[in-house]
Parts: sequence; structure tokens; C-alpha cells
Amino acid sequence: MAQHFDSRDPLAPEFWSERFEKNFTPWDRAGVPKALQDFVLAAPHPLNTLIPGCGSGYEVACLAEAGWDVTAIDFSPAAVEAARRLQSRHAARIVQADFFSFVPAQPPDLIYERAFLCALPRDKWPAIVQRWASLLQPGALLAGFFFFDEAVKGPPFGASAGMLEALLTPYFDRIDDQSVTDSVEVFAGKERWQVWRRLSV
Repeated sequence: MAQHFDSRDPLAPEFWSERFEKNFTPWDRAGVPKALQDFVLAAPHPLNTLIPGCGSGYEVACLAEAGWDVTAIDFSPAAVEAARRLQSRHAARIVQADFFSFVPAQPPDLIYERAFLCALPRDKWPAIVQRWASLLQPGALLAGFFFFDEAVKGPPFGASAGMLEALLTPYFDRIDDQSVTDSVEVFAGKERWQVWRRLSV
């Protein structure tokens, strides 16, 4: 039977909290994607990392246990509660906060993107990209999974390749772009792992 949801606005924390509370999280792969694991193994040194919209937070444990300083945020109380429960050893790294107003203790070396951009309507994307750019110093990295789909309805809201490049290239240079083989069903065949380096101001 189809799930019924009272909240229909993905810009509201209640939208996401209701879905966590009803265990409707089709974007949740219950683990760490291979591309991120490979990225961590290949990194020459640990990176101070920010994870916006962390959801269940599986990547928090992966990064922390590799010696990386990681902070994960989500504006949904239910998501934060779930992440702290699932990642209990690293619960202190998971913070309830709004990405647009959260100020990290120090500028991150990396922002990890995983189903945050595509969770919010496209008209919010310029503000997200500008916030990424303002948080990252020149040379710092934006890395993660980008969803390509031009269907009007979402979430997830997909981009065209041209749309994503138009948003990011004023601030970032793409340095890696790979297909993804272990996507969850909702993203299968429509996402790519990409790494973007923050340009000098």
C-alpha cells in the first residue's frame, strides 16, 4: 500500500522527518558507496570534511575511522536522531543545523555531496552552489554523487550535464568524473561520481 505523507515541501524539515519516522528512505543505501571508499584510500592525507544533509550518516563512520575530521549536518531532527543512533560511536560529529546558516569550526577541505542537491528544488540550487563556494577555500574540494535526470517532479530533482556545469564552473573546476555501479534503485544509471576543485577567487 502506498505511503501517505502530510508534508509535501522538501524545503521543510518536517518533510524529511516524516519520511524517516515512517521508514521511507529509498535514497538510503545502508552503507558507504565504493567511489567514496576509493577516494578516501587514494587521498594523500585526511581531509576536514563537511557532509550537508547527512541522512543516516554511514559516511561519518567511514571517514572518522580513516582518521578524517568530519562534521555531518541535517536540518531534520528525525534524520539526526537516526544518524546518531546508527553511528553511535561518532554521534558527537552529527549536528542538527541548517546548511545555509551553519558555520563550521574551521573551513572544510572537502564538502561531500550525497543526495543533498537533488533533495531540494532546482530553484534552490544557485544558493546551494554559492554556499558551497563560500565555505570552501581555493583548492578545497567538492566531491560526491550528482544525479542527472530532467524529470520535472521530485525529489530527487535531477540536472542536465549542462545545467550542473553552468552552476559550478564559475566557482569550481571538475577534476574527476566517473560512472557509478553501485547506486540504489532511485539513482541507478543516472548518477556520476565527480570531484570539483574550488577555484581561486
